Amino acid sequence: MTPYTTTPSNLSSRTEMEQRSFTLLDELHISYTYIDHAPALTMGDCLEIDKVLDVKMCKNLVLCNRQKTDYYLLLMPGDKVFKTKELSSQINSARLSFASREAMEELLGVLPGSASVLGLLKDTEGKVQLLIDKDLLQEEYFGCHPCKNTSSIRFKTEDLLKLVLPQMGHEYIAVELKGEE
Repeated sequence: MTPYTTTPSNLSSRTEMEQRSFTLLDELHISYTYIDHAPALTMGDCLEIDKVLDVKMCKNLVLCNRQKTDYYLLLMPGDKVFKTKELSSQINSARLSFASREAMEELLGVLPGSASVLGLLKDTEGKVQLLIDKDLLQEEYFGCHPCKNTSSIRFKTEDLLKLVLPQMGHEYIAVELKGEE
């Protein structure tokens, strides 16, 4: 895995959402490092990525309420255990479950395993509420996929909060997850 700090030379061969992700970072003049790799399907797959990028990749979960009227993108440390009840009480939404593949494609333009905060580029109507675990907000750098799990990217958390999210028209709610077994 070779780290790169410029736009991929083969950008036209990447998915539309990958192209949009890199273009956004470039337009905002955000410094980033990315790598290409085999599909990262689990947080365990991200351990080597963490080492190469010197960042802890975050876990990205797309959730919905029982009625499928409210959708959430939860960003949390990859080593934390997700407890539905713990999050539900903080956002006043009972019976959270994982969103369907179809909902992920429609709302964020991603497939399962490729969820990313950069998928909010597709959510121009604000149907997805972004939730970020407070522990991630304390990190200097943020790691995610550019909407496809065969690449990973690292950039400053401050750039995410002050440049990327406002450009995409999204705000976030900070949540505090203990993530204990």
